[in-house]
Amino acid sequence: MSSEFLWYIPNQVEPGHRGDDAVDDHNSLDTLTGHALALEEHGWLGALLGTSWGRPDTFTVATALAARTTTFEPLVAIRPGYWRPAHFASAAATLDHLSGGRLRVNIVSGQDHLAAYGDSEGDQAHRYARTREFLQVVRRLWTEEDVTYDGEHFGVTDSTVRPRIQPREGRPHPRLYFGGASEAAERVAAAEADVQLFWGETRDGVAERIDRLRTLSADLGREHPPLEFGLRITTLVRDTTEEAWADAEAKVAAMAEAAGGSGDERDPRRAQAHGQQRLLDLAARGDVLDDNLYTAPGRYGGGGAGTTWLVGSAEDVAKSLRRYEDLGVTTFVLSDTPYLGEIGRQGDQLLPLLRD
Repeated sequence: MSSEFLWYIPNQVEPGHRGDDAVDDHNSLDTLTGHALALEEHGWLGALLGTSWGRPDTFTVATALAARTTTFEPLVAIRPGYWRPAHFASAAATLDHLSGGRLRVNIVSGQDHLAAYGDSEGDQAHRYARTREFLQVVRRLWTEEDVTYDGEHFGVTDSTVRPRIQPREGRPHPRLYFGGASEAAERVAAAEADVQLFWGETRDGVAERIDRLRTLSADLGREHPPLEFGLRITTLVRDTTEEAWADAEAKVAAMAEAAGGSGDERDPRRAQAHGQQRLLDLAARGDVLDDNLYTAPGRYGGGGAGTTWLVGSAEDVAKSLRRYEDLGVTTFVLSDTPYLGEIGRQGDQLLPLLRD
């Protein structure tokens, strides 16, 4: 399978996410549409729309952007608990129909302010058991009619979603992406997801996880096509290697100043998401790992995809992404700030090197 390259559209109430340009109307429909149209123009397949309570609703944003574009594919992050599976399956089938099959879905099960929207916190085992059922019910509703499912967390009786999902070549329904690095999360991914998304770990870390997930898929008797793998990471690209590292170090210096000087090894995020902890722990191995994986941002507030950065010229970063590709990664969700400007720079300089 040829690799796919997506970007990230900042779905935020407050401007300036991760150093983005703090422009007026940063989250207006016109501004967000400008990002989506730039992605089409510069060769990107689509973009991830992130979710958490207190941010604009991802499904509403995705629907609006799909209506104003022609090829843009939204990768919409959603949460079981915020959505009931039949409600979501129906909404997703409708958007997939209206957009001509452009919908992708990222299932998120990490911690959030669940009580704010009437969900129960639950422990990790509860959250991931519920996510597994959510994936099972949604997939069945997209591919079967008159579905009856009686689970511990969800149930439906004689349920048929309309409009029906139109199968497309290599795509019986919208692809289901999933993240998480804990044992409970990996068991869900190995059995039920279409694509497991990794944060920006080292190549040896990604190789280890791919091997473990493939083995786990076999052990669990996976019933779907083989699990695929994706990478969500910041890519800081400049015209030369030297310029890229100068800009990366300047950005981290500004982050350090804003954080009060030195990094805090007691960062409370270490006690939360397992995948985030893995990223933060990489800094103990050095500021630069592999060829150009920069770990310092995580010490000064960088989180998620902003914890580690691939830094360099377009050629440097393309070489690193190719090495992840050699391990079995086939989906890449990249980004850097300012988001809109980097859509063009990386689309014009980086993507052609990855399609040779």
